[in-house]
Amino acid sequence: MFLTISTTGTQERPATDLGFLLHKHPEKAQTFSTAHGTAHVLYPEATAERCTAALLLEVDAVALVRRGKGKSRGGAPDAALAQYVNDRPYAASSLLAVALSTVFKSALRGDCRALPERAASPLPLRIEVPAVPARGGAELVRRLFGPLGWTSVEARPVALDVTFPQWGESRYVQLVLEGEMRLADALRQLYVLLPVLDDAKHYWVAPDEVDKLLRAGEGWLAEHPEQKLITSRYLSRRWGLTRRAMERLELVRLAEADDIDVEAIDNAVLETPDEEWEAGEVREDGAPGTVLPDTAPASEPASEPAPETAPPQKEPSLADQRREAILGALRDAGASTVLDLGCGQGQLVQALLKDVRFTHVMGVDVSVRALTIAARRLKLDRLGERQAARVTLTQGSLTYTDKRLKGYDAAVLAEVVEHLDLPRLPALEYAVFGSARPSTVVVTTPNVEYHVRWETLPAGHVRHSDHRFEWTRAEFRDWAGEVAGRHGYTVAYVPVGPDDPEVGPPTQMAVFTLAGTPDSTATEKGKTA
Repeated sequence: MFLTISTTGTQERPATDLGFLLHKHPEKAQTFSTAHGTAHVLYPEATAERCTAALLLEVDAVALVRRGKGKSRGGAPDAALAQYVNDRPYAASSLLAVALSTVFKSALRGDCRALPERAASPLPLRIEVPAVPARGGAELVRRLFGPLGWTSVEARPVALDVTFPQWGESRYVQLVLEGEMRLADALRQLYVLLPVLDDAKHYWVAPDEVDKLLRAGEGWLAEHPEQKLITSRYLSRRWGLTRRAMERLELVRLAEADDIDVEAIDNAVLETPDEEWEAGEVREDGAPGTVLPDTAPASEPASEPAPETAPPQKEPSLADQRREAILGALRDAGASTVLDLGCGQGQLVQALLKDVRFTHVMGVDVSVRALTIAARRLKLDRLGERQAARVTLTQGSLTYTDKRLKGYDAAVLAEVVEHLDLPRLPALEYAVFGSARPSTVVVTTPNVEYHVRWETLPAGHVRHSDHRFEWTRAEFRDWAGEVAGRHGYTVAYVPVGPDDPEVGPPTQMAVFTLAGTPDSTATEKGKTA
């Protein structure tokens, strides 16, 4: 198993700097022990103008058999090959990837104290691997390496036997990559894509392989057009691990698009019990609020205490009243399929599934952790086949258009808009009203005028620490009216909670109806723009 890395240079920037970057001296031939054989590093040429480092891996076929049998546990992946006579010692695979990570560990990280600037800069590289098993052929090789910035990607099929060309080509290719590339990036790409091309691993794929994949794929995997294939093959098609990796890659993509840290997106789960959260208060990434108890103060004096024999009647919380108002609006609209945008922990999704008239519910949230909690709340792993078919939880950002959101009868934005910065509201508006275009859209948001009725809320404070704004009734109606006018909707306003004659309700709700669809009962209750 053989691989060479070559670069060119000048007297001022000699090619032999490659030895510093790889942490292997060009004047020495070095030997390293790996889990399945011996790795040798040597330099066939080392001048200021051109330098080539070679990695030769001698695989111990007997050790492979002793360590385990069968695909993914050490044996040869092809049933047609014997245990002791196979392609493992000759064809680049996960064995070579492990050797790369063992021998060139510092180079993979991009560490070089001697020449940090060279390590951080692109080099003219030529990488050759004489035999790469390519399940998918030369075309797959080009699809995998082509989008990564290489100037040239050659994948020449290897004949089964040059003496008998009529036998055709083998499943192996000779790989040659050329271009300007950071050495660390090139090594990480090889570390991931060599086992992907082979579509086999010589060792058991454990959950920590997800972390290895994400570290090696940093900077390129999240945007790669073959991301799903790469992830699935690298993780030996283990669906649970593949799904976990895909979710984390989606967070990376969204963070890069917004130029923020991943942790800033996936921060939905607070270290507090469910009961302490302001149910239904979720920001764009699903984070629940914790500032106020989610109960609405009574609008009338309490009546006389009931007799001791009667159980005390618990007043519905504002969250309960909000969910009931949303469910009522959806029923009145005749919706069967519903999007819960910013579903958080799935309280509304759970309520929707209890009503058989809602045939399918999709919960969308940008936070993986929030979706995990929602899945536990809904007991997705224990639902029957018919009930499980009624619900989908998926990761996504509400400020990006998403074709998965099209075709639904209704969409709900429950306590979501106020968690976005005002400049980002137009993006959400277009994604929901302009692109997805459900027949009905229900939006709820706090009424800032009602804050004077909250005894525990200091003057001038918002209801939740993450709220970027809170609207008065007039401001909310102005926004809703403009959105409806731009996208061909009518809108009705419905109070949620006690409707104070001076300051209005604690929660305000707008029900948008696409022009041309029958008006809902909610329209009759409210005021149509």
